Amino acid sequence: MRLGLDGAEAMLALLETSHLEILEALQPFWLRGTSPLAPAARLAYRAGRALNGVVARGLRLGLSALPPIPPQAPGGMVGPWRDVSLAALNGVVGDHLDATGNPLALGMGLRHKGRLLVPEDPGLETLLGGAGDHLLVMVHGLCMADVFWNYYGHHHGRFLGEVAGVTAIGVSYNTGRHISANGRDLAHLVARLAAYWPGRLRRISFIGYSMGGLVARACIAAARAKDMDWLDKAGHAIYLGAPHHGAPLERGGHWLQSMAALNPFMAPLARLARLRSAGITDLRHGNIAEEDRAGVADRFHVQAGLKRRAVPLDPVFRHHAVAATLGRRRGDAADRLLGDGLVMVDSAFGAHPDPVYDLGLGPEDRLLVRQTGHLDLLASRPVAKRMADWLST
Repeated sequence: MRLGLDGAEAMLALLETSHLEILEALQPFWLRGTSPLAPAARLAYRAGRALNGVVARGLRLGLSALPPIPPQAPGGMVGPWRDVSLAALNGVVGDHLDATGNPLALGMGLRHKGRLLVPEDPGLETLLGGAGDHLLVMVHGLCMADVFWNYYGHHHGRFLGEVAGVTAIGVSYNTGRHISANGRDLAHLVARLAAYWPGRLRRISFIGYSMGGLVARACIAAARAKDMDWLDKAGHAIYLGAPHHGAPLERGGHWLQSMAALNPFMAPLARLARLRSAGITDLRHGNIAEEDRAGVADRFHVQAGLKRRAVPLDPVFRHHAVAATLGRRRGDAADRLLGDGLVMVDSAFGAHPDPVYDLGLGPEDRLLVRQTGHLDLLASRPVAKRMADWLST
């Protein structure tokens, strides 16, 4: 309900601005600023916003009198449909939910077979069904939840547990927050997990799918900045369809938003597009560093994120990248125009014409799968087998 009232406030403000601008656009240029309908419209919208504010304040006071919802206990199951719906909502407006303290905002947590894990839990080993010495941290993509790793009956983590002997643990997080913020929180969460790991921990590896690959890179960079102890156990970092240099869908959407803002009749659509989350706008150019936001404060500005700080791959990890293409062969029309449908091959491989941004991955650390879409990477057996080979070295 709080989210609905917040949405009503934003929508009323959007409608007011759009209505007044359209009234102005319909006036002859020599009469601009003199529309007789503008004062009445402004008064009506502001009355509606004031009423919405009163209801919102009353609701907040009423909710504050209720006892807090107890936190979920370690080992508790979360319903998959609840997970999926909350994940989608957080991907779109998760930064707003987080900033306003909305209870729908997801916190970062660990999952194993649908169960919540807490590093400090004495029963962690029992929940894991045994803890090996090679931890694999699996980071999902935008608007996703841990349940998405189970795709068409295949689960990369369970397959790799059987074949490569890893103990796979999923990360659940609010994908609407900035990638750098999620990376920082993940670095501290991995530090807690390593400190309380039940048994000998020899190696820590990552698999990051789509946005999750950028979060994994941001996590490693944050851990390096704080010189965290768990880096001594660095193993492999696998980036599965990760848009290291941005995704064309967000860049195209940003361009359309910028064009729509120039037309008073299309401007409402441009303002509506500005509701999308910080996590989504980070995908425009693949921004994973906090410094990327220092130059241009407005993340919807045409120059926002362009001057990104180069974040080289940390040498203590062995890095690998998997890219997919809808094309039959490299360089055909589908490959050049679509990539895997969301991410282009060069971006997934971290290849860039500027050597400062090129990730420098050699052919032995890259895998290209053809006639495969972005989501299909989650169920690809050739991908699973190559990842098992990498993780077993």
